[in-house]
Amino acid sequence: MAEWSGFYPCTCIAVDAQAYGGNNDRRQSEIQHDLPRILSGAARGTGLDRSQWHIQPKGDEELAVRPMDGTEPRLVDDFVRHLVSELREYNGLRVPSARMRLRAAIHHGPVELADNGFAGTTVVTTSRLLSSHHLYDALKAHPDADLALLLSDDVYRSTVAGGHTTLSAADFRSVTVREKECEAAAWLRVPGYEAHRPGARGPATAPPQPPAEGGAGDPAVRHEYRGEQISVNNFTAPVDLRGGVVGFGSAGG
Repeated sequence: MAEWSGFYPCTCIAVDAQAYGGNNDRRQSEIQHDLPRILSGAARGTGLDRSQWHIQPKGDEELAVRPMDGTEPRLVDDFVRHLVSELREYNGLRVPSARMRLRAAIHHGPVELADNGFAGTTVVTTSRLLSSHHLYDALKAHPDADLALLLSDDVYRSTVAGGHTTLSAADFRSVTVREKECEAAAWLRVPGYEAHRPGARGPATAPPQPPAEGGAGDPAVRHEYRGEQISVNNFTAPVDLRGGVVGFGSAGG
């Protein structure tokens, strides 16, 4: 396990099980047993070694801190993807009331190993992101989702916006977190759901396509009846009307 002295650039990954307090004692014990195993499974799938992370457990919640080492994009991208897969497999074997749904937050900045955990505003901000109503609202709006994630603005810009992941801006929605003393920009993602339409799944409705040339939407074609502009021609010989327009109607309009 990596050790450091003083404040050192670190990534903080915090997760919390949704609606933990509403479970009975046995289910709470099961969640505390299964949560770290799900997180470890996601890390293994990503090729990351959680034994090298400093982990602070708290019942249904966990805060992991690791020195920044260049693998931060894998945390944002691969680790989250494997975490969703682990949750899907876990929840697929359980009745709806026994599902595990997680809120998660990722932030980075200077952190110190302190006598009773971790010190630094980075850790505080991570906790405030995790407590944000945006995550609660996201899981409420998407009852089939297993995970809702908030990235701090710093993490988003250095990984996603920087082009270092397979994710894009369309996967996230910009939000402002206001929790206690914290006010910060953040980026919300609910894997498998559109970022800009709460409750929506899959691709957005197709944008309107330009009408085919000469179709109903072509501004060059006018359909209104203008009687004063009608001219009548009588033809007594063959006429080449290629490219022309011919209308038929009664003499009375």
